[in-house]
Amino acid sequence: MTLTDPMQALVELHAGNRRFVTGAQRHPNQDSRHRAAVADGQHPFAVIVGCSDSRLAAEIIFDRGLGDLFVVRTAGHTAGPEVLGSVEYAVSVLGTPLVVVLGHDSCGAVQAARDAARTGTSPVGHLRAVVDAVAPSLRRAAEQGVDDIDEIVDIHIAHTVEALLGNSAVLAGAVAAGRCAVVGMSYRLTAGEVRTVAAGGSAAAPAQADRAAAVAG
Repeated sequence: MTLTDPMQALVELHAGNRRFVTGAQRHPNQDSRHRAAVADGQHPFAVIVGCSDSRLAAEIIFDRGLGDLFVVRTAGHTAGPEVLGSVEYAVSVLGTPLVVVLGHDSCGAVQAARDAARTGTSPVGHLRAVVDAVAPSLRRAAEQGVDDIDEIVDIHIAHTVEALLGNSAVLAGAVAAGRCAVVGMSYRLTAGEVRTVAAGGSAAAPAQADRAAAVAG
């Protein structure tokens, strides 16, 4: 599958998630024939910048297969230079038309950052880098009077969308040109559903993202 339109890519993701939620998975592009077909090149239709949580396997929850998704995962979907470079590679070299920041409810990274802020302590080792990356989202939540962990997660997803666009001129340029869109989604661990919580670029305005979900469903 080669998709170049951001909205078409978004519709395809929502359709796959709906199949996963309803138990009607097709498990596309997972056979030996397709494995051989993509061995010489890849044309993923979406970049997934997701949390490393073991319950957030993108190819499973979107019912996709080999070559469909370009997946970059870190705890709390934090976006450092290596993540930005990976996204830029997918967008500028592979021509991927959609970037999705994928978070989830009850995020452990967000909870760890909140616990550190409340106790005034810092975690040991490199976990501190994750906590520090989430801290701006916690401050934004506090400014808005938000204390619920899942609402903070939504704020953090939106913050990551903004960070990707603000820190990558390559990505921002692709969005401005209409070649790409950036969408923030939150996954519900129990229900298995994704919902849009943020969007960047005219091709993926929030209302359009919601309509895409309705079309896919």
